[in-house]
Amino acid sequence: MVQLYNLHPFGSQRVVPCKQEPAHFCCGQDVLFVASTAASCRLEVFAVRDQGRCEPMGSFATLGPVLRMAHSSAGDYLVTIEEKSKATFLRAYTNWRCMSAGSSRVCVRMVGHKMEESYSETWKEQMSVVEMPLSDPPLCISCCPINGDLLVGCKNKLVVFCLKYLVINQNLTVLDFERSLILHIDNLIPAEVAFCARHIAITTELDVLILKLELVQQNVDRTEQCPQGVNAPEKTVDGGPSTHTLQLELEEFIICQKPVELLGEESKLCEIPITLESTELPTEETKCFQVRYLLFRSFTPDQSPFGFCEETKLHSVQLLPVYQTAYEETENKRELLSLFCFFSLPHVGYLYSIGKLVEVISTYQYSEKSEQAVLTPQFLHVITSENLQCFTVRCSAAAARDEDPYIDTTVKACPPVTLDVCTLRMQLFIGPRAICHFKNHIILLTKADTEDITERRKPTRSMLSRKADSIKSRTNSESEPGWNLYIINTVSTIQLYREMVDYSRTYENVKTESCIHLLSEAHLLIRAAMMDPDFLKSDEKEELLRAFRESCAFLGDCYSRFDTKDYHLALPYYRMSGLSMTEVLKRLVSEGDETQTYEKGLIFYLTHSLNEDLNEELSKESGNKVLQIFYLADPVQLPHILCSPCMRNICPLTAVKYLQKVEKMMPSVVLTLTKAFLAVKMGDLIMYEHEMDSYKETILACGFIGQPQLLRQPKEGILMPTEFAVHLKEMQPGLLVAATVALHENSKIELEEADTFFKMLCSNSENTIPQLLVDFWEALLVVCSQEEILQELLLRVTSQYVWRISKKQLPETKPLKTTEDLINSCNHFGLIFPWVTSIMSMGCSSDKDYHEDISRLQSLLCSHSINIASALPVLEPLPEADNVGLTVRVLCNTRLGKYEEAIDQLLLRCPDAAVLYAQHELKGDKKALWWNKLLPELCKRTRLTGNDCPVLISSLRAETLSVVAVELELRDFVSLLPEDGTAAFFLPHVLHCSQKKLMT
Repeated sequence: MVQLYNLHPFGSQRVVPCKQEPAHFCCGQDVLFVASTAASCRLEVFAVRDQGRCEPMGSFATLGPVLRMAHSSAGDYLVTIEEKSKATFLRAYTNWRCMSAGSSRVCVRMVGHKMEESYSETWKEQMSVVEMPLSDPPLCISCCPINGDLLVGCKNKLVVFCLKYLVINQNLTVLDFERSLILHIDNLIPAEVAFCARHIAITTELDVLILKLELVQQNVDRTEQCPQGVNAPEKTVDGGPSTHTLQLELEEFIICQKPVELLGEESKLCEIPITLESTELPTEETKCFQVRYLLFRSFTPDQSPFGFCEETKLHSVQLLPVYQTAYEETENKRELLSLFCFFSLPHVGYLYSIGKLVEVISTYQYSEKSEQAVLTPQFLHVITSENLQCFTVRCSAAAARDEDPYIDTTVKACPPVTLDVCTLRMQLFIGPRAICHFKNHIILLTKADTEDITERRKPTRSMLSRKADSIKSRTNSESEPGWNLYIINTVSTIQLYREMVDYSRTYENVKTESCIHLLSEAHLLIRAAMMDPDFLKSDEKEELLRAFRESCAFLGDCYSRFDTKDYHLALPYYRMSGLSMTEVLKRLVSEGDETQTYEKGLIFYLTHSLNEDLNEELSKESGNKVLQIFYLADPVQLPHILCSPCMRNICPLTAVKYLQKVEKMMPSVVLTLTKAFLAVKMGDLIMYEHEMDSYKETILACGFIGQPQLLRQPKEGILMPTEFAVHLKEMQPGLLVAATVALHENSKIELEEADTFFKMLCSNSENTIPQLLVDFWEALLVVCSQEEILQELLLRVTSQYVWRISKKQLPETKPLKTTEDLINSCNHFGLIFPWVTSIMSMGCSSDKDYHEDISRLQSLLCSHSINIASALPVLEPLPEADNVGLTVRVLCNTRLGKYEEAIDQLLLRCPDAAVLYAQHELKGDKKALWWNKLLPELCKRTRLTGNDCPVLISSLRAETLSVVAVELELRDFVSLLPEDGTAAFFLPHVLHCSQKKLMT
């Protein structure tokens, strides 16, 4: 892996025309503030124009020499720590831009001072200096880039000042600050602090602590509800010997603690207690906070590669926010997406992601001791004693995954966060001392010491002596000239991207990993630029979008051409590039090169693209090239590729030749079906029959599971039946139905999709049901095991039978199975009861035309599968007057347990079947209905009709009285007989009942 690419991120450089030697400087939105080392106690302000041109805006006096300074983009104010008479002061300079218009008026006031009375219209053109007194000297400061709040570090405490916008009148708004919160931290002297979105990073010489202020509750009585502090777990008494004890026992040794890293919840164990003290005036909107520990890391002075470092200490702590990508022009508000923390030791830097997970994402090893470092969304800039170094960062890769956790799919991808960092440039400078960054500019302070220049020319010197000389020379150089303040213009993102792409070509055929690495860097460079809040307003917006798509295409090429373990990434990168398959093929396939080999990445991309619902249709030439690629690289996939809708324009004869070659090596059912599919396209029925006769029909039906697109393919977003399916409908409808059933049972087609498929295949309207679809439902009933789908199918076939019977509508094609076939093969079709057959034998001749539908309906109702309660609305259209309606209603009443109603219906409409019904249905606990219901009803109806109803008399004599006489005791039987009956009629049955008693 190449570690130094030697690209050119630095463009032009200009000298800032400072009048005196700079001591400290910082950047604003478009300005540069410079504080001098001299006793003049003035701050110079420069406007930064295009290409880094600096123009003086003016200057203003400070209370004393500036020790620290920072600018806040929110509120556009400058805050300083100044020294006077050995005392330090914290001051904020607001409305300082008025001085560029020539105004010299300055208002000095204390923080929180009421201004409504003292401010007037004329005063809005003056600079305000806000004095912020503290009980302890301020040591370090940081401004939140999001809301402008100020964090001040003091010994054993941190103080938070909230930025306030005071509206004096409609034309005047004044900035002010309110000391809102104090974090008391025992035994901690902060060297540097960083503040962003309620996240706080603190460094001492060798420790790092990152905290988050979490909002607990609003509108509460803070004395009762607000947690006032978070205390770290205390050390146990017997937790081990103290440092003092160890020193007494081992006076000859130096005891150093081991480095410690505690992440997330574990960072509470750092034993740094924190207590919160709220200093806000209580209001209805008072906010209560608690502290959450995010990271603690402790270092020790270690043996570096450059010799023992006596000055090992942390520097350059920074919190970097990354914002949500803006997709709409109207969006003005920046939404925080990710937060990163950077800090550095002299020879190594650490970049952490501070989000749902706190983790280190990059570690930076410097070639020599670093002086200072500054992190940007795209780069890390580090200065050493002789160099300005530019490293790549992984912030955009991490932020992209925060924005879309599912980015690493077959649709989207992003280079990994774990991608090795590399050095883009090491630019020689003489004596770099301090650095800061804003927008596309780097401000660099250099001091060229005479001793350093002289000693640098000596051939050899030891590290330690050089270090001692360097310290000496720097202490004596303050009065010497040789300093410069440069503003270095970094090149545009597009320009550097182009250079990365051009540079990557040198590694294409030599170092595959380096080529992919550099193109990944170029991709992340563009991603970072697109996440910039000002991206939508950028003049380079369209160019950046084109570069993004182009970088995706380049990465797709790499993963397609090279033999890499991540070959699957070719698919998402090509999709993100917006390239069509034809365009990808032109990029990768050399015309006329018969020796070209094809890697797994290209095969993976083509396989997925061809097998998914794409509207792109390849030309005949491109299709032939795809066939050749798969024949050489992955012949097993060839049948599946040929079924893709993208291959509609392929020459069938050419495809058959390829399949015949593959069949000799690895025959399969899918391959045979594909050849039959192509034979139908060519109209070669002899070839079609030859292929279809190669396997049994059941094996062929299962073969469609391996490639459903043989039967249906997407066209203009709709799944259409193929020519093969149309041919099967005419020639082998049974195979077509069996294949569709196999697809459904293997989750290759849904029930509703099958309905649409058969309706389109049979050219039926949406409201009419083709017989082939009914055949499919009936076939599916044989194998279906899911109760929900089973009931749906039973209702569908029932509805269709009822519709045909009631509308006197015959099916347009002959059903594939008869009722007998269904009864023999499917448990959901039962044997038709004898009493049903008896009723139907008395029906009119017209019912015979619909005998199949009638018998299927009755067979369904004779089984116990269908839910009768759900089926009642479906059965409603059947007329009650005919025998079909009678059998259906009696069957329904029987299934619902309404036997008495069923007997009444039979006695009224078909008395001949009443006894048959009773013999079949009135069994077990239902037998009592013989004497409780049937015998009284027969006697009553016989009495009313007399001898005019021989059927009733026959039923009464032949079956009913015989059953009742056997079942009842003599006394009970006699009591059931009618008083006005003929004795001769009942006497044989009375004798039979009494003889039964004697026999027992």
